[in-house]
Amino acid sequence: MPTFDAGSLDRLNGLSQYYAQIARNGGFPAAPPVGLSAGATGSAVLALRQRLVMEKDLPEAERDNPKWDARLTTAVSRFQQRYGLQSTGKIDERTRTQMALSVQHRLIQIGHNMERVGARFIDFNRRYVVVNIPSAQVEAIENGEVARRYIAVVGRPQNPSPEVDATISAINFNPTWTVPQSIIKKEIGPHMVRDPSYLSRQRMSVIDGSGRTVDPKSIDWSSGKAANYTIRQAYGAGNSLGQLRIQMPNSDSVYMHDTPSKRLFGSVDRFFSHGCVRVQGVNDLAAWLLGSGWDARRVGQEIATGARKDQAIPDRVPVHWVYMTAYVTPDGTAHFRPDVYNLDFGSASRIADAQVVNPY
Repeated sequence: MPTFDAGSLDRLNGLSQYYAQIARNGGFPAAPPVGLSAGATGSAVLALRQRLVMEKDLPEAERDNPKWDARLTTAVSRFQQRYGLQSTGKIDERTRTQMALSVQHRLIQIGHNMERVGARFIDFNRRYVVVNIPSAQVEAIENGEVARRYIAVVGRPQNPSPEVDATISAINFNPTWTVPQSIIKKEIGPHMVRDPSYLSRQRMSVIDGSGRTVDPKSIDWSSGKAANYTIRQAYGAGNSLGQLRIQMPNSDSVYMHDTPSKRLFGSVDRFFSHGCVRVQGVNDLAAWLLGSGWDARRVGQEIATGARKDQAIPDRVPVHWVYMTAYVTPDGTAHFRPDVYNLDFGSASRIADAQVVNPY
């Protein structure tokens, strides 16, 4: 089911009304203790069942059983999946944290999402791509159904991925990478001060305003003058964009691409980039975008030539990057995600277990 479509705002409005009724009825029961799991009995299990019934993860007929059975494990797993948590089927720390948040908190969260969705004026195409930033996930939508779904790595809180509406126009095979000015100032310069061989090891060249290559040793990297130059990384092994970039012109200069740091796709929290979106299985997405006659194998063959090539997409595809920490899929299932950029509440939001391995 799509995360984002023409019915998203109406479904969020219905969710808000449903949660408002829960609030009028006294709100959620107390959150269960960490460690509650299969085999438990008693009042904590009854409170958990009440909560899961409220959020439609457990049938009403299962409300009054004080024992933890297999059906309750399934219901807890469903709750965890809806909240973007690991499906453990027991009350772990993260699950309890989400259950401890009040219904009033959820109503505020839903309200902010309604504001953001309502501010987007989109004529949804037959084929389009959605990136939901808090989910770190990409969906390729066709005729109202999710044709492809991919794990992604998105911007870290200090370099957030923006909300974007753009059009995907081409696939760039074996792309070069032009380093953003912000990274030159904050990271490349300090790297060069500490290690003058950094650019050569990264296969990066320095280009002046006339398009001429400049010797990095001639630049004072401790000054602000470095930002007057363009730094470009050669295509091939180790390129920060990997072997493929999805071209989607936009004012924020962000895009979707491959990555040499594929291990980050296995992280629970995938907020590591400088704002662009890295896509697991990007070759398959590229084939879907290119359409008839393309598959992941053919995309791989183009990459294997080692040549730079820009392949235009015959029927351009809209792409929408959204920040939805609450959404309802067309089947009526409510989903929640962490407010990693503090857009809903503005208080400090911690991403547990996050370790920045490769900042690009």
